[in-house]
Amino acid sequence: MVEFFVSTFGMSSTVAAVLAAGIQCFLLLNVVAVGALVFIWMERKIAGRIQDRLGPTRVGGRFGWLQTLADGIKLIAKEDLTPADADVMLFKLAPYVSFAASFTAYMALPFSDGWVAVHVNAGVFFILAVLGLQVFGTILAGYASASKWSLFGAIREAAQVVSYEVPLGLCVVVPVLICGTMDLVAIANMQSAGIWAWLIFHDPFTFCIFWVYFTCAMASVNRAPFDLAEAESELVAGFHTEYSGLRWSFFFMAEYGSMFLVSGLASILFFGGWHSPFEGIPYLEGWFEFVPDLFWLLVKMSFFLFLYFWIRASFPRFRYDQIMRLCWKIFLPLTIVWIFVVALMTQLHIGPWF
Repeated sequence: MVEFFVSTFGMSSTVAAVLAAGIQCFLLLNVVAVGALVFIWMERKIAGRIQDRLGPTRVGGRFGWLQTLADGIKLIAKEDLTPADADVMLFKLAPYVSFAASFTAYMALPFSDGWVAVHVNAGVFFILAVLGLQVFGTILAGYASASKWSLFGAIREAAQVVSYEVPLGLCVVVPVLICGTMDLVAIANMQSAGIWAWLIFHDPFTFCIFWVYFTCAMASVNRAPFDLAEAESELVAGFHTEYSGLRWSFFFMAEYGSMFLVSGLASILFFGGWHSPFEGIPYLEGWFEFVPDLFWLLVKMSFFLFLYFWIRASFPRFRYDQIMRLCWKIFLPLTIVWIFVVALMTQLHIGPWF
């Protein structure tokens, strides 16, 4: 984009770089904000159908299209309250820390070949590292609120996220071992030969690793049934009990942005990224040739979000000891063993898959 502005409009490289960065930030910000609007509405409708309810039906017509937008306007108009004993600076800063971490990770997420704000050779590492910073916003919110309920929720969130980031990171190592790179564009392009070239079907170990990744990602972004940081039946509303108005909404924009991000990462690492599932299949490949690459990535990401909504509407919240046991006693040993097996088979070319 910088080269385009320089060659077409004769701009200096500095001005072109600033303009390109501004455009990229604007587009990514809209991905997070508009995506949150759409997927909050989707979750309400899907959960309603699963639980034999209607969901939104009034605002914006029969299907309640504008319900989330109306809620956003309501939150903007609400009074911004700060507890009397709160640490004012940290209390006001916390929502923006969470949102900034979720938003910044999108800088390295490719939406197609060449459609990435910053092409990072170690894109997998960058996204996981930056996304892990989101928990600091939660900790600040709980500490600064001067409320025991908020503090309990923040400590729960810190312990849960730090715990599940260990098996989550180990799950990501498997496709990196198979492809030999941490470049997300290269990993996606290695799966361009059709649905059977996707890493999810590469071998039985990678297939199992994906489902561990999916569960750990759900826990790391604080989604039900892993949402113990909120746990309204125990902690009022958890770490954001004292928040209201627009600041409260930033926490949920960060949550939905992180959900979309880990879904995109799963799509690229295990499901071929932006490549069509019909590549290499006679007739079908030609029929869908006109469909842009971005469409396929968004479809795959939306499918994972649908699974998140489905699980939230179907399962009760786990106990804290169950969540910790699942992480440390089941997922962590399994991922370590599977990484060792995949690394050994890849190095020695053992089996039909390597």
